[in-house]
Amino acid sequence: MKVTTSIAASFVLLLILISANCLCCEAQQCRPSGRIIGKKPPPGECNQENDSDCCVQGKSYTTYKCSPAVSSNNEAQLTLNSFEKGGDGGGPSACDNQYHSDDTPVVALSTGWFNNMSRCLHNITISANGKSVVAMVVDECDSTMGCDEDHDYQPPCHNNIVDASKAVWKALGVPQNQWGGLQITWADA
Repeated sequence: MKVTTSIAASFVLLLILISANCLCCEAQQCRPSGRIIGKKPPPGECNQENDSDCCVQGKSYTTYKCSPAVSSNNEAQLTLNSFEKGGDGGGPSACDNQYHSDDTPVVALSTGWFNNMSRCLHNITISANGKSVVAMVVDECDSTMGCDEDHDYQPPCHNNIVDASKAVWKALGVPQNQWGGLQITWADA
């Protein structure tokens, strides 16, 4: 009987420790994971369509392997991206190795939210200005790397970015002269 009680007590203690560890991890905030130093892009190699930034030689850029915890109402910064061939998004989308029309509501999510492609080709609902739009996740807005040819010589994304096609901006009713940066919320659709 004493052995059974001891095993039961050990099991309860183990469950408490596992639960405490999970709660601790869930409560942790996303912190920077490192820095990269900007390199000057070769002439004509940084696509500045949609007012994209180019890396600056010697400037330090913060990188993230995580994003804020996902909830039913995620606050984010909406940015503008072209997913078309030759657009400022660079190469084909990570999820399907395809380019997408600017007239299609598609997005790239920061590395943590992209979550190793787990949101690929899934829809999210984006809300702002009293309007909502459903968009498909087709790419990652890389928060871990940047300032190289693979990233169109653009800096790493911040950890709270929803990088959206023109169709998303239009659906949210944002005047074109205000496209580029907007506080939004998003949720899995």
